[in-house]
Formats: sequence, structure tokens, C-alpha cells
Amino acid sequence: MSDTPAAPPATSGPAGPRAVLADDERLMRDQLRTRLAEVWPQLQIVAEARNGLEAVQMVAEHRPDVVFLDIRMPGLTGVEAARQIAQMELAPEELLPEIVFITAYDQYAVEAFEQGVADYVLKPADAARLQLTTGRIRQRLASRGTPQELPAPPLQQLLHQLSSRLNPGGAPSHLQWIQASVGSSIQMIPVEEILFFISDEKYTRVQTAQIEALIRKPIKELVDELDPQLFWQIHRSTLVNVKAIAGVSRDFRGRQIVAVKGHREQLEVSRSYGGLFKGM
Repeated sequence: MSDTPAAPPATSGPAGPRAVLADDERLMRDQLRTRLAEVWPQLQIVAEARNGLEAVQMVAEHRPDVVFLDIRMPGLTGVEAARQIAQMELAPEELLPEIVFITAYDQYAVEAFEQGVADYVLKPADAARLQLTTGRIRQRLASRGTPQELPAPPLQQLLHQLSSRLNPGGAPSHLQWIQASVGSSIQMIPVEEILFFISDEKYTRVQTAQIEALIRKPIKELVDELDPQLFWQIHRSTLVNVKAIAGVSRDFRGRQIVAVKGHREQLEVSRSYGGLFKGM
């Protein structure tokens, strides 16, 4: 029997939230689709993926409101797929989809997910747990764009924790030094002294209070190598040292702007990462 993902059924009536479902086991996809129809009938499954690469492609194509990712998939794991999804370029009016991980390994998952930046479903899909998960997702979708009292932790911080738990003892240590070009010389810059990183198409600027340097490593690689509790991603091309944030304000267009201690430059926060400073 072919494992080609089933085409989503035709829907009628008002359009509800849209979702992509990714799991390399067809029976698990079938079961989750059935359970979701029971607890969240308004949800439209617009595409199904059999691996992490397909999941990223389908999210880029369909721009869903929610994506269900099996943590262990071939090609890319669910965590790796989520990292790529978080790096997608969005239109000004777009937001990243809500992430729900599908896992059979609650011993490493539950604590991390309780932060609230993403959610989880245990295999096999239990109706009571799925009801709780979908309720929280619906609440988050409904509250998008409204002020919140507490900021959610950065998504990359959760993904780093999950990677560590998936590969205990094998997770790479965080970068402590950056080797960068300063004029015609090469310097070793302690990571804790760096105020922020900003990338363009070719280089990434490394800014400290005293010097400006260049490296060729892109932001999407630095996100995986830096301590996520020290560096927050606030834009597709920008990482900022949390300890260097002097404050956050809004400009005349309503965009969030980060002021940096020890530097005059102001850093724009993209809509995708606006949740870091909710309530501003």
C-alpha cells in the first residue's frame, strides 16, 4: 500500500484555522487526523508530510496557522524542521505558525513544553490530552495581536532544550569565542562581550561596545551554536545579547525597537518575534 499522504478532504462553510500535519508513519497521521476532526472540527488539514523536509516545504507553500511535527522523522527531525520554519521569511502581516510536536517520549518533552511557546501530543493521540492541546492552541491563535502580561520564552530556547534531550551527552557546547575579521587582522572576541549580530546576504556583523567585526557564519547557524538564554533572535537577521538590552519602545509605525546598552544603534524586532516583548 502506498504511503502517499492523503489529500485533505473538501470543506464547506466558513474557513477555519489551517494546519499541516507531519509524521513518517501513515497510521499515526490517519489517527491524529481523525482525533483532530473530533476535538477541533473547524481545523482544516491542508497538507500532510512524511518527513521533515516535506514538512518545511509544505509550511512554506501553505502558510498554515498550526503545524503538527513528529519529533523523530527522517530527513529532518521535527526539531530541525521547526528551526527552519522559524527562519522563514514572512510578509509584514504574517506570523509564524503555532508549533505542536508529536512525541512518544514524554519523559524529556513535558517539562520543556510547559513553557507555553509550543505544545505537544503524545503517541498514540489521547482524546483528553488532545483536547487540552487544541484548547491552548486555539487560545493562543485568538490572542494574537493582543497585549500579554508575560513574554513567552524564545522558540530557539525550547528547540535547543529538545535537541539536548533527544541527544543526551551529544549536544555541542555553546560558543565561547568568535573568530572575526577586524580590518586586516583576525581577533578572538569573547561571546559575552558581543552586543548583537546582524547579517546581510554575505557577512554577519559582530558588534561589541568597542569594535565592529565581520564573520561569514549566518544567523541560522549562530542560533544553534550560541546559548539561547544569552542571545535572543529578534529578527530573521538579528541576534541580541539579552544583557545588552536597555529597553524596548515603539516607533511611529508601531514597530518594536530595541535600544542597546553601550551603543547608539537601534534594532528592529520583526513581527515573528514580537512575542518576546508582549505588552509593550
